Amino acid sequence: MKSKISIVLAASAALAIACGGKSKRVLADGSSTVYPITAAAAEEFQKVNAGVHVTVGISGTGGGFKKFCNNETDVSNASRYIKEEEISACKGKNIEFVELPVAYDGLAIVVSKANTFVSEITVEELKKIFQRENPAKTWKDVNPAYPAEPLKLFSPGQDSGTFDYFAEEIVKKKDLFRQEGVSFSEDDNALVTGVAGNKGALGFFGIAYYENNKDKLKLVAVVNPKTKKAIQPSLTTVMDGSYAPLSRPIFIYVKKASLAKENVAKFAEYYLQNAAKFSKETGYIPLPEDIYTKAKARVKGAVTGSVVKSKEDKHKPLKDLF
Repeated sequence: MKSKISIVLAASAALAIACGGKSKRVLADGSSTVYPITAAAAEEFQKVNAGVHVTVGISGTGGGFKKFCNNETDVSNASRYIKEEEISACKGKNIEFVELPVAYDGLAIVVSKANTFVSEITVEELKKIFQRENPAKTWKDVNPAYPAEPLKLFSPGQDSGTFDYFAEEIVKKKDLFRQEGVSFSEDDNALVTGVAGNKGALGFFGIAYYENNKDKLKLVAVVNPKTKKAIQPSLTTVMDGSYAPLSRPIFIYVKKASLAKENVAKFAEYYLQNAAKFSKETGYIPLPEDIYTKAKARVKGAVTGSVVKSKEDKHKPLKDLF
């Protein structure tokens, strides 16, 4: 799906440049996790809005915010909340924005199909694997019942919101995350290939990429620290909160000044109107309808003058962040 959409969007970008239709363009960039939803929205939006060209890049959540706060894009895809330093960077360029949740995502923990000994994992075991100080070198270091198979780890790039979220939940700080023995990439497909080809491999990324590659990978259940039950990420377990702590909302951020352009405002409204459908189609979990209704109200409010402040609190239900 990703390659097909990429070709469509690349062709649209080239046509937009050739036509000189800058005012008819919508520029989006950021998270590879949110990319499939935004790309699906862009492809369908262009079919019903002739002459408007939506381009969607992938530079990671952090990289996307750098472009967004440097006034280079209209929309920033984000698999985490915007950080205080990024808000400050936007303020420095007089950039105001609205924060719009678009779906829920569960982070999938995956191993190779050749791995026959791991079916579930605890947060403590994940920490032992990914901590910078004295990390596990083999699977036997993780659990004495496992073979002494060398660990080969695959992680989203360190500019990724998925990396930020995982590191914060598992080892508490990014600078406590191990570097040795880890292959980092902003390309989730490269992570899939790496894990699939190594018996001792373990990796993590958004659940959609597992769903698109389940024939190559084995999904590992995560033990909920409170209930002590091993849970796999799914539509049900992410929405009811039982897949913890590796589930989270994902977002787009839209520049207030860009919403003054009819094509950007129409794209944001179209995106939210169809976000549940696009989320399901790309392997993510739709939000409750009342959240989309409130998000659409944010867009209308920004067009008429109000700007929503980011209210980061990952431990509150999303409905309480409005």
